[in-house]
Amino acid sequence: MGKLIGIVIVVALLLVVVTGVSGYNGLVKKSETVNQAWSQVENVYQRRAELIPNLVETVKGAANFEQETLTRVIEARAKATSIQATPELINNPEAFQKFQAAQGELSGALSRLLVTVEQYPNLKANQAFQDLRVQLEGTENRITVARNRYIKAVNDYNVLARSFPTNLTAMVFSYAVKPNFTVQNEAAISAPPTVSFDKPVAPAPAASK
Repeated sequence: MGKLIGIVIVVALLLVVVTGVSGYNGLVKKSETVNQAWSQVENVYQRRAELIPNLVETVKGAANFEQETLTRVIEARAKATSIQATPELINNPEAFQKFQAAQGELSGALSRLLVTVEQYPNLKANQAFQDLRVQLEGTENRITVARNRYIKAVNDYNVLARSFPTNLTAMVFSYAVKPNFTVQNEAAISAPPTVSFDKPVAPAPAASK
């Protein structure tokens, strides 16, 4: 009987070890996928920030263009770029929320700017402006794609980190649940932000608070 109990204990310990190793490897793999997805998010938001100064300078050339609109874009960009999109940010819910709010504010400011451009036919016909439009459209589309990939990667990771028995392994090795992007209208995730110089632009979804 004692020998049988010993075998049962050994088998149970082996199962615990195997389950723990499997859970740990799964957490490592999915965490790395999240990091890679976040790197893409960083890149596309940085690209948008780099386009804005040229956009602002081009718009400034239009006679009597609304300075308040330009100022909002400049200030929103400054606020967004002041929050460094570091790998550590995705493990800090409060910092992540501030980052999302700042990027949402910048999206809104850009949308208002593009709507205002409709009142300036000469500016719309400007070749430099048209080139920036194409680049901005492409960047906004890439932002949507990168956000979608990040959202999926985080969802997959969080499900694993919360599921038993992997949640025990996550607790032991400090694999905490990660914050994710949220929007008021979830359907907006599947569609890129509207950026058009031929018709009014729909405002970007407000960042959740």
